Amino acid sequence: MIRYTLRQLEYFEEAANCKSIAAASLKLNISQPSISSAVRKLEDQLGMDLFIRHHAQGVSLTRAGARFLKYSRNLLRLGRELQEEGSSHGIGVTRNLSVGCFTTLAPVFMPRLIAEFCRLHPSATISLEEGNQADLIRLLRSGEIEIALLYDLELPEDIVSQQVAKFAPYVLLPEHHRFAKSESVCLEWLADEPFILLDIPPSRDYFVGLFRTEGLKPQIRFGSHSLEMVRGMVGQGLGYSVLVTRPLGNSTYCGEHVVMKPISNRVSASAVSFARLQQVRPTRVAAAFEKFSKEQLSDLPRCFPASAPALVPA
Repeated sequence: MIRYTLRQLEYFEEAANCKSIAAASLKLNISQPSISSAVRKLEDQLGMDLFIRHHAQGVSLTRAGARFLKYSRNLLRLGRELQEEGSSHGIGVTRNLSVGCFTTLAPVFMPRLIAEFCRLHPSATISLEEGNQADLIRLLRSGEIEIALLYDLELPEDIVSQQVAKFAPYVLLPEHHRFAKSESVCLEWLADEPFILLDIPPSRDYFVGLFRTEGLKPQIRFGSHSLEMVRGMVGQGLGYSVLVTRPLGNSTYCGEHVVMKPISNRVSASAVSFARLQQVRPTRVAAAFEKFSKEQLSDLPRCFPASAPALVPA
């Protein structure tokens, strides 16, 4: 028989989020002794310590507490959805959705996806977390986000994904580069020139792998985690780059112009997918956002004209 309550789980989750019983008390507007008592009872019922108490310095999760928090968040999420299902009689999409997005994809796609989805579902609210692949996987595993839009590369076994689009890589050149007026560019033409690398895993290995497939070794001169830093260096004539994400326009932050060219070699496209933790059943709002986003991304020429040239049929 289940002996703990959803209220105990709520208090535990908030104390874990705040890393403090006192802070959780203020946020929930519940007395501090009530939260402490609920968490103690939960620990007694589970037969394990969830927190390490630090005198006058809050609390931190034990290893068992960190594992339990993942399951607790999932159970609370489903409990809230069940309550909303009953109150709304199954009509509409409500509640908050926590979405993650790969750092280079987020500014291109997320503002419009979120705005359009919230216009269709005004009762829904969306929070967004940006990060690299490792960040997003960590957030999925901790339950801090429900789904993540990312590149479908090197995903671990406990993460499942559903592809929504594929994008072809391209070469980024300074405006006055000798190949700037070519219809397409062969990687062999650039192999001895300085390469400006978008140094974010797993994108880093993907870009270098395009050259290795052709038996080439790019001459990496600079690496950066920032897409705009890479574009800026290319705009200043410090080298070329190979990228997938296509911002709108051909100007860098410094005002220099850059040129995007297709790659003439046979190169592998990058799949963009929604990912989630395998053991977590998607909530109704998460499923609705995934479906909506896939529809939008399948019609890139109309909805996202900046990215349309890079789209590859799935």
